[in-house]
Amino acid sequence: MTARRPADRQELEIRQRRLLENLASQRLDALIVSSPANIRYLAGFTGSSGLLVVGADAVVLFTDPRYGAQAAEQAACRVRVVRRLVRGGLGPTLVRSRWKRIGFEPSRLPYAVFEELRACLPSRVRLMPAAGLVEDLRAVKSPEEIARIRRSAATALEAFSRVGPTLRPGMRESEVAAELDYQMRRLGAEGPAFETIVASGERTAWPHADASSKAVAPGEPVLIDMGARQDGYHSDLTRMLALGRPGLRIAAMHRAVLEAQLAALESVREGVSAAAVDRAARQVLRRHGLERRFVHSTGHGLGLEIHEPPRLGPREPRRLRAGMVITIEPGVYIPGLGGVRIEDTVVVTAGGAEILTNSPKELLVI
Repeated sequence: MTARRPADRQELEIRQRRLLENLASQRLDALIVSSPANIRYLAGFTGSSGLLVVGADAVVLFTDPRYGAQAAEQAACRVRVVRRLVRGGLGPTLVRSRWKRIGFEPSRLPYAVFEELRACLPSRVRLMPAAGLVEDLRAVKSPEEIARIRRSAATALEAFSRVGPTLRPGMRESEVAAELDYQMRRLGAEGPAFETIVASGERTAWPHADASSKAVAPGEPVLIDMGARQDGYHSDLTRMLALGRPGLRIAAMHRAVLEAQLAALESVREGVSAAAVDRAARQVLRRHGLERRFVHSTGHGLGLEIHEPPRLGPREPRRLRAGMVITIEPGVYIPGLGGVRIEDTVVVTAGGAEILTNSPKELLVI
């Protein structure tokens, strides 16, 4: 398997220095990084087995022999290839260091690894939970990261434009999803950003429906939620289709959701709170009597992972910053009838939202 292209070494070293500044402000001597996405962000290593320790006097990646050659080529730090990541590598390194307060990612480090690590450390060393330090850095993308997401979005859009209009009665949802995934790979993606959602009829009322063996029937709404993973970065878009003239209620729901999405997009700019963007969408749906059918947040960040900070929810105080890449995706869902969601991937700028998945959002009637 060909290794995915990491960021250039200079950018990786800048990220490491920024993390060290954050560690100092938290009175931490080092951070153990266990999230594969965070390891890639800081060191450029794309393998699935590794632990990274970042400290002022050392940045070291520990991986096993399967990834030795890959790590040597990719990683912007010292690499140690060991058969046992903790007892054979990370543990002894921490024991020999002068570090006393060492952070770890509490939601990313497996408990068994934490216990193994704690057992081999002297009492002078304290392991401190340090959630979100790398994710906070990742929230604002560099120009190169935005360029990669832009390419990913273009790939997803092109795949949709090739497959969407070919939808016909009798095609299975899973068949449509497979064709979308195939086209994204043909266009250069490593694969889909997540399991592609194709839902039809009443199943469109399931926000995270899987693509089933159900055949699409005439007159049914079809929801397609898809994205590409390209150069390690993700995109996300949702569009609605109908095989023949849609029912009046679905058409009205689509108009309301589109109005809500446009209102949320209009509110996006640097300095605005994530909650304010969510509120812009909900206010529109409230006027249409559909607010209680909106059961999720208005959007989320994305990048090396499909879901990243910030979350654009009603109680999210975080303010948007230029360079963040987010989704705007209001939706309404009525069990027994169907659902509608419209989604774009956008870049936050000082002057507003730059839409990376810019394409028609009207209900596509085939």
